[in-house]
Amino acid sequence: MDCVVPDQITSRDIDRVIEMAWEDRTTFEAIEFQFGLSEAAVIALMRSELKSGSFRAWRKRVSGRRTKHGSISPSDRFRAACHK
Repeated sequence: MDCVVPDQITSRDIDRVIEMAWEDRTTFEAIEFQFGLSEAAVIALMRSELKSGSFRAWRKRVSGRRTKHGSISPSDRFRAACHK
């Protein structure tokens, strides 16, 4: 399992990944597609960037959540509402 966060990721990208990771409807697959970060890398990034209490709250929130995994959620969610 690759959990290495690339050195070339910018602070702006880190902010966006954190925002996407907190969103209920954004899958880990979408984050990987856009930023090249696996689920394990997103978890490592969140662990390093968030306060410990915030990280625990996020992990509790996303653990087992169907909407965070593209393989078990509808594929049309990658589309914008205007393209459905």
